[in-house]
Amino acid sequence: MSPPPPLVLTFAATDPSGGAGLQADILTLASLGCHPLSVATAITVQDTLGVEDIMALDADLVSDQARGVLEDMAVDAFKIGLLGSVETIAVIAEIVSDYPDIPLVLDPVLASGRGDQLATEEMISAMRELLLPQATLVIPNSMEARRLAQDEGDEEDDPDLGECARRLLDMGCEYVLITGTHENTPQVVNTLYGREGALRSDTWQRLPGSYHGSGCTLAAAVTASIAHGFDIAEAVKEAQEYTWQTLRAGFRPGMGQYIPDRLFWARDEDDEDAD
Repeated sequence: MSPPPPLVLTFAATDPSGGAGLQADILTLASLGCHPLSVATAITVQDTLGVEDIMALDADLVSDQARGVLEDMAVDAFKIGLLGSVETIAVIAEIVSDYPDIPLVLDPVLASGRGDQLATEEMISAMRELLLPQATLVIPNSMEARRLAQDEGDEEDDPDLGECARRLLDMGCEYVLITGTHENTPQVVNTLYGREGALRSDTWQRLPGSYHGSGCTLAAAVTASIAHGFDIAEAVKEAQEYTWQTLRAGFRPGMGQYIPDRLFWARDEDDEDAD
């Protein structure tokens, strides 16, 4: 019998369009040679245009899903996405605290690409207090980084991205990767920060169009690379390359955003075979 591939447990909400959330994580992890284990945190009503509704699952049900898997299998990494409620954040924080040696990647999903709000201020506070201190790596886009790092109650507080990273690191996480997709720059610049400051900065061609699930893809890809044994800087590099390729090969199945093609490499092989 062959040894199992790396096992990655993802906590995320469903997305019936397959563009983001749990479905995006599963596709990405499998594409990168991991076996995805999935815990649904919420059910969403959404398509490629945006999120219409969200129903958080009962926190006890979330806990039972995760505990059942963890009591059966040895997990190599955790990935956390959209959570749905303060109660779910608390129960997941309790679960992962029992496994302090397992790397944890946090994708703090606060809004959809269209701008639909997916996290309340109470949920953001709970993330800061309960999840960030346990995270190996936090991957916010620039808007999420500013919102997470903003002093509570101070609407005038507008830190730059370097200061945002410093504040998030002070909250207890080991590394922060801030992505520049939402910045008004000719190219997309993603920067990885550690305790000693910026560790690497990568510049990518800004592709035309808008993408549904690019952040989920990047976070899941980094988690997969960590599960395969890469150190953080190398995992971030590999995941960015994979994610950019999925975006370059993206497709528009509906009336809204493009979806990253997480299986672009399989279709490339099909094209070569056809030739």
